[in-house]
Amino acid sequence: MVADTSRDAEKTDGELADQYGYKKDFRTALPQFLAVSVKNLLLLGYGMTLGFPTILIPAVSQPVEEEELSLHPSQVAWISSINLIVVPVGCALSGVVTAPMGRRRAMQFVNLPFFVAWLMFHFSTTPGHLYGALFLTGLAGGLLEAPVLTYVAEITQPHLRGAFTATSSMCIIIGVFTQFLFGLLMYWRTVALVNIIFTILAVIALFFVPESPHWLVSRKRYDEAKSSLQWLRGWTHSSAVEKELRDIQALYKNKKVQSEDSNETIREKISYYLERTFLFPFFLVSYCFFIGHFSGMTTLQTYAVSIFQMLEAPIDKYYATLILGIVQILGSGACVALVHYTGKRPLAVFSTAGAGTCCLLVAAYDGYIQTKSIISGYSWIPTSLLLMLAFITHTGIRLLPWILIGEVFSAKTRSGGAGLASGVGYIFGFLTNRLYVALLDNISIRGTYGLYGAVTLTGCLVLYFILPETEGKELGDIENHFAGIKKLGNEVYKPPKKTKEVSMSHLKGASNPTFEGDDTHM
Repeated sequence: MVADTSRDAEKTDGELADQYGYKKDFRTALPQFLAVSVKNLLLLGYGMTLGFPTILIPAVSQPVEEEELSLHPSQVAWISSINLIVVPVGCALSGVVTAPMGRRRAMQFVNLPFFVAWLMFHFSTTPGHLYGALFLTGLAGGLLEAPVLTYVAEITQPHLRGAFTATSSMCIIIGVFTQFLFGLLMYWRTVALVNIIFTILAVIALFFVPESPHWLVSRKRYDEAKSSLQWLRGWTHSSAVEKELRDIQALYKNKKVQSEDSNETIREKISYYLERTFLFPFFLVSYCFFIGHFSGMTTLQTYAVSIFQMLEAPIDKYYATLILGIVQILGSGACVALVHYTGKRPLAVFSTAGAGTCCLLVAAYDGYIQTKSIISGYSWIPTSLLLMLAFITHTGIRLLPWILIGEVFSAKTRSGGAGLASGVGYIFGFLTNRLYVALLDNISIRGTYGLYGAVTLTGCLVLYFILPETEGKELGDIENHFAGIKKLGNEVYKPPKKTKEVSMSHLKGASNPTFEGDDTHM
């Protein structure tokens, strides 16, 4: 007996069961990976809408002979901003509009405006057609935020959630990058038609993944929720998901009382957004968005060609922009690979400290070396620093708010909170781009990047003190942390190795420590 226990204790994490009795193996992770990948098709298409103006603007500014459209500079300026202006509106409506549909159906729904927009782009004959298409892509991009972000948080196990959520931003970046490549190979109208393929694939693929069990429980569709959990936890039998299903039901225990009085329900729903369980997470995510956009990366992504030109990059500015896109993808991939092992706090501190340093060095280069007139032979320095900035920010602070947004809000405010926080993030992005030109005119590039460096290093210090470690933690534990009930530690949760006897006790329905103490709030 002792020998058997010793052998069980030596098992790897992949062979051990978690607190619900699910084995942490390939079979259990595969369906979650498939569901997240299907959702990522939608985000890939959204990234294409963000990258498409990059190839559209030069095509309509200096059109070929056969092109019907020829836009003036003032008209071109709207192409680069309409999308960003409309996205926050869609984000604010996202939770309200999509919550009644369910996560999966809402994700299918938002593909409709994407489909119409690509057709409008392809057949456009007036600037108004382009503006209308950009309006639709911005609105749809905002509407998809709540269902996409909450879906990942609600279907994945805690030890997989961080890495799978990080793939969302990576797929958007890949979508942007595909437009750079498509633009080199095809005419922009042809690119618009090709992009429709990904929209259609996303709609079809979503039919083959289950609805969020959390949403189904919130609608009291318990049998469907159980079936969903069975699919998501490795196509397992119904008794294996009973414990997790009961814990999800506990998160929505007050729904029945609230629904009995429609007037009370409206007041209660408003009051949820005034509680600390919403306000603290909302501030945290919004502040992460603020740092991420004012880290210098947002303006570099938008004005890459002109920035590389100002700093006299040693390679062609367009090739430098392509390399920038590749580096962003590599940084996002590093975040996906590392977050499960390091947690979010180390990545956040590393990326903000590194990004702040890069920005200050760029400012120092522009301020000192250029005044000494010895830039010849040193032009590789700012280019390398900017590429390093792209990599470092995407290993942490650029992806961090998108990872947090699906897990820090309570069950009752998750959809609405995700939509509102996303809207704030896009507003910060819009402000960053709009302020960049004014900053450049008034304090030059050295002052601009010096400001970015100061903001980012300050953010590093603030996040060190206020950012809890949520990696590997249950949604109930995270909610209790922001409610002030039970603080999260700063370590990544890694379940202790269990003996066979302990593992069997969980399979038989042992209590879940995540929800201990909840009886006092029933």
